[in-house]
Amino acid sequence: MAEGLLGGVLGGEEEEKTASTKAAPEAFAAAVAADIANHSPEVAAETVVFLRKQTELLEAQRKSVETEHKYFEVEWGPRLLARRLRTGFQVFIALVATVIGIGAAIMIHDAVTSRSVVVEPFHTPPALAVNGIDGTVVAARLLDEISRLQAATRSTAQKRDISNAWTSEIKLEIPETGVSLGDVSRILRARFGHDLHLYGDIVHTDAGGLTLTVRGDGVAPRSFAGAIGDLTKLTTGAAEYVYAQAEPALWAYYLLDTGRSQEAIAFCQGSYSKASDRDRPYLLNVWANALLNTGGDRRESLKLYRAAIRLKPDFWIGYNNVMNTLWGFGDEERAWQTGQELRRAAGGRPGAAPETEYQNWDILTWNLPSYRDAMVADANTGGGTNPNAEGPAIADGEARLHDVAAAELSLATTQADESDPTIAAMTHFVRGRLAAETDDPVTAATEMEAFAAAYGNPTVAFNYPGYNCWIAPAEEAAGHPDRADAVLKSAGTFVDCYRFRADILDGRGDWPAAQKAYADAVALAPDLPAAYYSWGVALAKHGDLDGAAAKLKDANQKGPHWADPLKAWGDVLVKQGKTKEALVKYEEALKYSPNWAALKEAREAVAKQRS
Repeated sequence: MAEGLLGGVLGGEEEEKTASTKAAPEAFAAAVAADIANHSPEVAAETVVFLRKQTELLEAQRKSVETEHKYFEVEWGPRLLARRLRTGFQVFIALVATVIGIGAAIMIHDAVTSRSVVVEPFHTPPALAVNGIDGTVVAARLLDEISRLQAATRSTAQKRDISNAWTSEIKLEIPETGVSLGDVSRILRARFGHDLHLYGDIVHTDAGGLTLTVRGDGVAPRSFAGAIGDLTKLTTGAAEYVYAQAEPALWAYYLLDTGRSQEAIAFCQGSYSKASDRDRPYLLNVWANALLNTGGDRRESLKLYRAAIRLKPDFWIGYNNVMNTLWGFGDEERAWQTGQELRRAAGGRPGAAPETEYQNWDILTWNLPSYRDAMVADANTGGGTNPNAEGPAIADGEARLHDVAAAELSLATTQADESDPTIAAMTHFVRGRLAAETDDPVTAATEMEAFAAAYGNPTVAFNYPGYNCWIAPAEEAAGHPDRADAVLKSAGTFVDCYRFRADILDGRGDWPAAQKAYADAVALAPDLPAAYYSWGVALAKHGDLDGAAAKLKDANQKGPHWADPLKAWGDVLVKQGKTKEALVKYEEALKYSPNWAALKEAREAVAKQRS
């Protein structure tokens, strides 16, 4: 029975799905009553009454819902729209405020970190304006001179931005204030920044000349007098004065770079006590360099370099200069150890220290690809940061890599500079090495003799310690044994001098004395590869192939990126009939000296032999 009632109800609902909403309850009631009437008429009548009332109640609820919906649309629709618009506007305002906040934060950050030189227009007499010289022109000339001084300074010291006061202003007016963003930026820089503002005046003198007075923030006024046509001279003098007062470290480097080492020493001595903590390490460094450039006591320079490192533990160039100074003493082992200290302090290599600061360590260990690449990269930054010109130094690295064409090109593209004696000196040195590479001993000796003359300049000797040792084998090969002996007698205690002396003794037939000299060279600096290499080559020449292989293996371990020991080791392996192993050594050597003609020939010969 229940099954029949449910089936009837469901069947009725299914049949009336397309009927109107109002007719559906009545049809449902009639269907139910008809079904119940078959069993109990009284119950059917009561059921009909109950269902009719329920139908009326449902209809009333439906109408109420429709009325409320219409009221909601009329009453609340506009309010919802307004609320959505208000929310959108608030989001827009928040975004605008965020952008303004970010802009303000950037302006404040720029102001706090600003270290610019800002040159204001000078006050000038109206009479000068007739000749096209007004306050803006005078300030611009001063700006040009300061820019020139900074551009000429090869230094790792931080340099200021240089600008004038009338450029790069954004004229977006802030409503109802009349204050531009440029004005706001200047106010913030004045309040929070570290800009140096320069200004001054230029006046006629009673004698008919000109007096230019420059002053600035923390810069005491100073006047420079000259004739009417001396404006360039006046602005140059004013620029040098301002540069020295505002940037003592950079001025000291400028004096050093332009060959004015005695002035640099005096300036550093007089400026150190009143210099900032930021500038003091650089002043000590210049002071030490200038002492060495003028033939001063290397021990005093070493103290100054180490003092600079104590003040600034990440003063990487200081470590490099300590290496250079120890090398100049002939203490190459301690120089190598300082390179290891630099690596540790920098957190490894590559690390915090620039690659250029490993240049002395790289030459000592014959890490030539890294040396050359670092020097090239430094030169490409715009003048470089090294105290000497990079061109000849790069050529030296390429010559050691047996890349004749690249070395010649580097020399050809190096500009002469009278203030830098290392350029001419190293040009002669590299040409001598290239002549030896191409079996021209006469030219090699001539170039090395010119280098020897230039090496008498303390600046050259300071920047290239031990390079004078290379003069001896060139003189010996050219048939000048007396000159070779004289060089070795006076050159110093360098590994190259000791190993070249051994080579010369061997060439003269004194093998026992030569072996002792090789041993002395190794003992002088046991962590450097050059002495092991020369000894290994000599042993191979005397037929001791196993001994030669052992020494060349040592050389390779001490200088793993040096191609020469690998090639010589490969040559030994060929003589031992181990062509497969020899080919491996040649190919590894080519990774480090890919343009070495003799190495390529040796590799090709072994490859053909094995094919």
